Amino acid sequence: MVKSTGTYTGGLNCQLTHGPSGQVIETDAPKDNHGRGAAFSPTDLTAASLASCMVTTMAIVAKLKLNTDIPGVRWEVTKEMSADKPRRITRLAVQIWLPFPKTKDPEGLLEQAALNCPVAQSLSPSVEKPVTFHWTD
Repeated sequence: MVKSTGTYTGGLNCQLTHGPSGQVIETDAPKDNHGRGAAFSPTDLTAASLASCMVTTMAIVAKLKLNTDIPGVRWEVTKEMSADKPRRITRLAVQIWLPFPKTKDPEGLLEQAALNCPVAQSLSPSVEKPVTFHWTD
């Protein structure tokens, strides 16, 4: 179990503290929802968490099952919010670029790991989660 704490600091900003490490991040409401967009919004963190979880899970599988590391993998995630009420995330489109050919993972273990990461499994099925993998030829 991991505990995080937070404090509302005013002006639609929060300060979040990761219990085990003490690392602090801040959030801000997005510009399209009364904020300044000066930091990740809570829903931005959800989007970033999905992509980060996918790649972290891929790295774990690469280490345990392929006996390798995957430095240089990068990602982009695009978050789309609902136009109607209640305000919610409707789509998180993820692109992952791998700096090596797909032949490094002939059984598709890395893609399977990404698609089944804990964050992806925790999000509502109503959130679309298309993923595109870009392998180097």
